[in-house]
Amino acid sequence: MCLVADFDPTTPSIARVYDFLLGGKDHFAVDREVAGRLLAVAPISADVMRENRQFLARAVQWAARQGITQFVDLGCGMPTAPNTHDSVRQASQDARVVLIDNNAVVLAHLRALAAHGDPGVTAIEGDIREVPAILGAVGAAIDLTRPACLVMGALLHFFPPDAARDLVAAYVAALAPGSYVVLSVGRGDGDTADRGFGAYSSGGTAAYNHSVADFTGFFGPLALVEPGIVDARLWHPDAAPDGPLPPRTGQSLVGVARVG
Repeated sequence: MCLVADFDPTTPSIARVYDFLLGGKDHFAVDREVAGRLLAVAPISADVMRENRQFLARAVQWAARQGITQFVDLGCGMPTAPNTHDSVRQASQDARVVLIDNNAVVLAHLRALAAHGDPGVTAIEGDIREVPAILGAVGAAIDLTRPACLVMGALLHFFPPDAARDLVAAYVAALAPGSYVVLSVGRGDGDTADRGFGAYSSGGTAAYNHSVADFTGFFGPLALVEPGIVDARLWHPDAAPDGPLPPRTGQSLVGVARVG
């Protein structure tokens, strides 16, 4: 269907770097080297990654409580906890979850999960930029005429603003009214953030520090769910913060919107 990235343990993988930052175990020395360069200039990065995953878990559980029983996670990465399928299962035992990635190591884990762990999970290999092919495969696994929750977590900062906006729009066009769209990106301000994005890009994939206005624009005309575009820590937190979040150099910027 789509090209799958060849496995090469000497080439860093963003998915495996992310796994390392989350405290996972599925990474290689070259991934740890990239993560080390990132943490050296932006120590907050591991916290931001964890906050992003925690937000995604809360967001899909929230969508499940709204009655959504179909979930599509584009560029899902390693199933390091918390992850989409386990989080969905905590709220809905019968939901179907489709996971898409093009990394060979990621796919091996996802296929094992689908084959031996959860029959409600479908793993799809492919480049998420190939929208018609991905949608065709997704449509074979779930019913796109019914509401679904589309997740693009920590993904769009690998695309320039115009390309990110167009990519979201292409997938949203295939969703039924009543669906939800969950987006997040890493962003920051100042020299530390610039050095952090430079170190992240040293893994071989350019990373873009999107502005709040650009990120908001990725949702197009969709109606944002309260509290709108916020730091990940402020989107339906498990416990309300004691006061305003202290300023820092980086954050996971997030939002959820409803289709139709």
